[in-house]
Amino acid sequence: MLLALIAENVLKVFFDRFGYLAPFAFLVGAGAGLPVPEEVTMVGSGFLLHRGLVDPFPIIATCYVATLLGDSIPFWLGRHFGMNAVDKPWARRILHPERMVLLRERFDQHGNWAIFTCRFLPGVRMPGFFTAGTAGMSYPRFLLFDGLGALIMTPTWIFLGRSFGERIADLEDTVSNLNQYLGFGLAAAILILVLRGLVRRRERQVRDLEAGGDAGLPPRDS
Repeated sequence: MLLALIAENVLKVFFDRFGYLAPFAFLVGAGAGLPVPEEVTMVGSGFLLHRGLVDPFPIIATCYVATLLGDSIPFWLGRHFGMNAVDKPWARRILHPERMVLLRERFDQHGNWAIFTCRFLPGVRMPGFFTAGTAGMSYPRFLLFDGLGALIMTPTWIFLGRSFGERIADLEDTVSNLNQYLGFGLAAAILILVLRGLVRRRERQVRDLEAGGDAGLPPRDS
């Protein structure tokens, strides 16, 4: 939730300047390997939807297209460089050779549906799409199965973000009301203490006057 709130604030800053291009760029960058989780960006977009800064269909379409374009980057890198890319220093930071072997085995066993599954697994998403490229999968087939997964995932995370935004707003209203009640209660308690202090002070003054008056009277005849 904290990451989502941070993402929402960051997205809002860029959205105020670049509009829908902001979440689009974040999601394409995530597909290219930047440390920007897709799910967090989508939830942040859901927060923007809750605030009324974006409309449902445009933000879903923007995130969907950006997700497919971002996923296409590792796919085409795999098609262009093949498994030789794993030996390159820049690629080894993202594509671990051991993981690539396991992904290739899974791809050989499950074929097309391995791509669909990778869409829901952040840790193996990019290596999985890269593996699809090295395996020679056609790009239309890759888009079909990746697109099916994104069609489920994208609106789900966006509407979850909107739901979180509504809950946070309700929580903020509750906290605000609670603060008002506490403020009124504190003010009432202070007022009661002040009034009690004044009453006690008045009672002491009356007692002192009575005591002084009694002390100044002449003694009675026996």
